Amino acid sequence: MSRDALDREQGHMESDAFIHDLREALAAMGDPARAEQQRAYLKSEMDMYGVGVPATRRVATTTAAAHAVLWREAATWESALRLLWDGATHREERFATLAIIRSKHSAAYAARMESLVLYEHLLRTGQWWDLVDETSHAVGLVVRAHPAAAARMRAWAVDADLWVRRSAIICQLQHKEHTDLGLLTDVIEANQEDPEFFIRKAIGWALRDYARTDGDWVRAFVETHPGLSQLSRREALKHL
Repeated sequence: MSRDALDREQGHMESDAFIHDLREALAAMGDPARAEQQRAYLKSEMDMYGVGVPATRRVATTTAAAHAVLWREAATWESALRLLWDGATHREERFATLAIIRSKHSAAYAARMESLVLYEHLLRTGQWWDLVDETSHAVGLVVRAHPAAAARMRAWAVDADLWVRRSAIICQLQHKEHTDLGLLTDVIEANQEDPEFFIRKAIGWALRDYARTDGDWVRAFVETHPGLSQLSRREALKHL
């Protein structure tokens, strides 16, 4: 067996051990009654352990720390996250994937242009607001670090997948004065007449968030874009 093949095999073994430990920890904290409530709220077809998001994040980062070898290289980082996400038996395992992306274990990789490939995969397979919105935070790290990512967001803004479009719209949340206003304008204009609730809500959310930085800009934007839905307009101007 070649050195590369041996390294890949060892990486898979370590990933399997990490996922096993994570599942055991989540199962031990699970609350079946809460799990059913969460499934109903999220309309999740996937089973749930019944562990809240803050606790899931703590378990994810603690377990990740015990398998530090996985986070030393970009290839093993992405491979482990894909295995956890794609093989998830319970929704919290996908929350855990996103928690690791936001943690110190991903500091060297989360904002790379190359990571957009992973994030797009998470968006296209997550397909619901809780997973998509958290993934969009990671997308935003790339957008802020790499101006070249704006072109990818403009392409996402006209994608057939509504969740990919939603991510393009909200990826600059909390960017404040670092917001690329040309990009924000373009992704909203591409979607302002979309009848889908989650798109209209996203537009309003993105504008409302930026209004905390420049309310005058948001007012002017709303006034000059009569095609915005009432929902988007209401959300945009909520605190102005």
